[in-house]
Amino acid sequence: MTAPLSVLDLATVREGGSHAEALADTLAVAREADRLGYRRFWVAEHHSMPGIASSSPPVLIAAVAAVTERIRVGSGGVMLPNHSSLVVAEQFGTLVALHGDRIDLGLGRAPGTDPLVSATIRRNSGIETVDDFPQQVIELLAYFGTIPALEGGQGSRIMAVPGMGDSPQLWLLGSSDFSARLAGMLGLPFSFAHHFAGGDTTPLAFELYRNAFRPSAVLSEPHSMVAVTTLVADSAEEARQLALPQLLQMIRLRSGHPTRVPSLEATLAHPWTEAENAFVDERLAHQAVGTLDHVRERIDALLASTRADEVIVVPQGSTREERLRTLRELAPPPPS
Repeated sequence: MTAPLSVLDLATVREGGSHAEALADTLAVAREADRLGYRRFWVAEHHSMPGIASSSPPVLIAAVAAVTERIRVGSGGVMLPNHSSLVVAEQFGTLVALHGDRIDLGLGRAPGTDPLVSATIRRNSGIETVDDFPQQVIELLAYFGTIPALEGGQGSRIMAVPGMGDSPQLWLLGSSDFSARLAGMLGLPFSFAHHFAGGDTTPLAFELYRNAFRPSAVLSEPHSMVAVTTLVADSAEEARQLALPQLLQMIRLRSGHPTRVPSLEATLAHPWTEAENAFVDERLAHQAVGTLDHVRERIDALLASTRADEVIVVPQGSTREERLRTLRELAPPPPS
């Protein structure tokens, strides 16, 4: 693997655990990723999900940045339709003012929750919708001063303080053709969510991004990253078993019954159906779960098929130590 490696953490909440323990796990994983030489540590915005404690990325990013020294820290991502562009600019401008050039702002178009919760966050579902996403991104760029102020609005009469002159590194995230094309048209870095949308069509998103790319004030040439679910174990059988708790959580979420991440013991006692086992096999076939050699081969194959510039791994496991083992095994070599 020659591409830089980063980490996406979901602040998973275990059955029998607490939100405080989940967030403490995230901080511990971040410190270790920093020590091991990973490039970025991102957290994602999710709401009303019992098994994910990262509902407020700016707050969690501030905590992670405070306990790390070198690693870039950011969002993978902030779901922009849930928020005012001005508030996001002020939040991330504050983070940049506090922590300097270590802050990333990854932006997503999906709400990160169901329509009812999303409308509750915005209080009025008509204020911002996913259709407004391109305009919101342009507004953010103007608030940060990356592009000229918009006439009569962002950056002229309306100022982000902090924000103006305090720009994070801004990325567009996506799992669709739309996001790939938009990132290219706006000349922004692009990260594709192969870890949950992955399949044989993933390379197409990167091709569309590169074909649509236009140089901008942010980038002169395309720059992309691919996210992949990752778990290293001593054997393929053990890796599959250790991946099951979070896959069972995903199955429950998709069936409308979200839960915390079950323990391995409870997962193994679950009466797995043929359809559920087929779902697990299909998911793992596209991810990097197995022995260290297999995981490296899967990541290399993903890099070859997408021509991505970076990889962001999503370490799996129902315990902190399982996630840490994966990061330690995959750690980039120390600089010479």
